[in-house]
Amino acid sequence: MSSNQPSTKWTKFNIAWMINLFGTAVGAGVLFLPINAGRAGFWPLVIMAILVGPMTYLAHRGLSRFVLSSAKPGSDITEVVEEHFGKTAGKLITLLYFFAIFPILLIYGNGITNTVDSFIVHQLGMASPNRALLSLVLIAVLISVMLMNERVMLKLTEWLVYPLVLILFALSVYLIPEWNGSMLQEMPTASGFITTLWITIPVLVFSFNHSPAISAFSQSQQREYQDPVLAEKYASKTLKGTSTMLLIFVMFFVFSCVLTLTPAELAQAKAENISILSFLANKFDNPYISYFGPLVAFFAITSSFFGHYLGAREGLEGLYIKMTDNKQINRKKLNYGTAVFFLLTLWGVAVINPSILGLIESLGGPIIAMILFIMPMYAIRKVPAMQRYQGQLSNIFVTVMGLIAISAVVYGLF
Repeated sequence: MSSNQPSTKWTKFNIAWMINLFGTAVGAGVLFLPINAGRAGFWPLVIMAILVGPMTYLAHRGLSRFVLSSAKPGSDITEVVEEHFGKTAGKLITLLYFFAIFPILLIYGNGITNTVDSFIVHQLGMASPNRALLSLVLIAVLISVMLMNERVMLKLTEWLVYPLVLILFALSVYLIPEWNGSMLQEMPTASGFITTLWITIPVLVFSFNHSPAISAFSQSQQREYQDPVLAEKYASKTLKGTSTMLLIFVMFFVFSCVLTLTPAELAQAKAENISILSFLANKFDNPYISYFGPLVAFFAITSSFFGHYLGAREGLEGLYIKMTDNKQINRKKLNYGTAVFFLLTLWGVAVINPSILGLIESLGGPIIAMILFIMPMYAIRKVPAMQRYQGQLSNIFVTVMGLIAISAVVYGLF
């Protein structure tokens, strides 16, 4: 190997991306995950924990392989879709991709404003600041980070994710003395067990979803390694690391919370629509837990915002290029143009603070599952560049889990 080729060892670059993808997956939803996943009882949760690791890893690996399968290195997901499926399908999937990710970005713009405002009022005991000004400052700071280079964004995400992991782990350990066996005695019927599993799978899929950052991540691997075989090898290795990290830290947190509370308490937390940390703080009358709640939410929303911004920007820029058929595009100008669009839309939604955002996000759920699970598996059957992945059992597993997730989300909507 020539001296100017990059090292093939596991480097800081791989670790930075592993942490960034972890940060993309762990949004503020992690604070509601124990309530949503745990109400089913302990035993369905065990099955989910066994399924969710391979499900997360194999689905995201499939999407990454899809992006890397382009004949033109450096193509993003919107360009690869057009290359493999034609112009019309390219436009349609790019449109769906954008509309699946953009609402989540709106939710994070709104969520960061609510989190900081609540912290200022309840924890610092100060008056609520002007919402329009607060949201403008917060969103402008987040977007300005995204206008810097990739290394800066990765570094900042690292700084956010380390305390997030530390707090989640510390809280999980802190709760161990409070564990009780009430959840272990909850034995659902066979039909109840299967129904619960079916309905809860999408909750875990979307809590572990880092697909909005996969295209940018795959392009980054290509730039780093140049050699397509090495790029794919290290992309897979990094994705396995991310899935393992998510499984260990997030599921430990979920199990710890579920074993601490009774089924009735989880139902109460759901009815009150408060995060698990707020509920635990009230239960144990512990001010420290209530302080950690907003902190976890802040770190989680910010790190997740960066990953979702990558996907939404890619979708919007891809749409613009496809609709205008402009080949002589100034990428820098387009980048600033999309930043202004996101700043104004996110700011507008954060000021209005609408209650319908959750509904819009859930409408994007089936689209995300289609793009993450089904599209790469379809490409393995139909696209010559991906046919080398045919005949693997993991393809059947990803397709089946994707169909289960989509059917459960659609069922949940109606």
